[in-house]
Amino acid sequence: MPCPILKGKGFFGRNSHTPKLYGDLHFLLHMDEESSKEEHYASSSLDSHKVKCWGCGLNLLLESFSPIFKCGWCGAITDQSRALRKPDSACFSRWRCLRDRLFVTLLLCFMLFVICAGVWAIYPIIFSISMFYGVFHCLLTAILSILTITYFCMASFFPPGSPPNITWGSYPVVGKDGLDNYTFCAYCSKPKPPRAHHCRSCRMCVLDMDHHCPFIGNCVGSANHWYFIMFLISVIISCTYVFMMTLYAGFHVWPPLVLRKLTISSSGPRIAASILKEIVAALASSALLLSARGLVLMYLAFASVSVEIGIVALLWQQLHWIYEVLRVFLGSGNSGKLQDISSSKLL
Repeated sequence: MPCPILKGKGFFGRNSHTPKLYGDLHFLLHMDEESSKEEHYASSSLDSHKVKCWGCGLNLLLESFSPIFKCGWCGAITDQSRALRKPDSACFSRWRCLRDRLFVTLLLCFMLFVICAGVWAIYPIIFSISMFYGVFHCLLTAILSILTITYFCMASFFPPGSPPNITWGSYPVVGKDGLDNYTFCAYCSKPKPPRAHHCRSCRMCVLDMDHHCPFIGNCVGSANHWYFIMFLISVIISCTYVFMMTLYAGFHVWPPLVLRKLTISSSGPRIAASILKEIVAALASSALLLSARGLVLMYLAFASVSVEIGIVALLWQQLHWIYEVLRVFLGSGNSGKLQDISSSKLL
C-alpha cells in the first residue's frame, strides 16, 4: 500500500480537486486491496490443492479438492478420507494368535479321534465278514485320512500369499503406471495391490484374500486357496464314507428290536402315528443295551452328518464365488483379465 500518499498533506489543501483526487485514491487503494486478497486466495487455493503422491513422490496439482485421487504418472491411488483404524493391543493380538492355534490343535485332534475311533469300532466287524473286504477298507481309510490331514496342514501352515516387493517412493525408480491402482497400507508401510487386503490376525497383506479362517489358523488367499478347497472336498468325502460305514456296522451290532403287538382300533393317520411311536420307543429301549462300540458308532454317525452339513455349505459358498469370478471375467471379453485369472493360484 502507498502509505506515504495516505500521510501526505499536499492532497488535503484548498484545491477544488482535492475531494475528487481523494476519492480516486481511495478507489485505487480499495482495488489494490481486493486484488491482493484475490491473489492471496488464489495462492492459498493452489497450495490447498497441491498434494504429494506417496507412490512416486511427485507433487500433484488438483483442479479441486478431493480426498481420493490417482497419480497421473505411476497410477497410485491416495485415499486421505480413510481413517486409520486403531491398532490392536498386544494382549488382543496374543489372544487371537492363541485362539487360532487352539482351534488348529482341536481340529487336528478331532480328525485323529474320528480316524482311530472308526478303526476301533468298525474294522472288527468288517474283518469278520472277509479278509479282502477288511484290507480294501483299510487302504481306503488310509488314503482318505492322509489326503484330509495333508490338505489341512497345507492350508494351515502354507503362507496365504503376500504381495511381491516393489520399488516405490521415488520418481526415478517408479516407471509409468508402475503402481497402477495400488494403494498404501499404513499397517505394513508398503504398497498394496488392488486385490490385496490387510489381515489383522496375520498382520500382513494377503493377495486375493477370501477370509481368515480360525479353524486352520490362517488366511485363505491366492497361495493356499486351492489347498483349502481340496481340504473341504476331502472332508465331505470322508464324512460320507464314515456315515455309511457306521450305518453298516451299527446294523450288525444293534440289539434286536422288541415291538409290541398293536391292536388296530382306528384307521388312517392314527395307525401310522401309533406304528411310528412304537418303533421310536423300541429304538430308544434297545439303545440302552448298546455296548461301547455301539455308542461310538452312534456318535460317529451324528458327528459326521453335522460336520458334513457345515462343510457342504462352506464349499458351496466357495464354489459359487469362484463361479461368479469366472463369469464376470469371461463375460467381460478382456483378454488381459482372462489371462490374469487363469494364472492365479485360486483355481
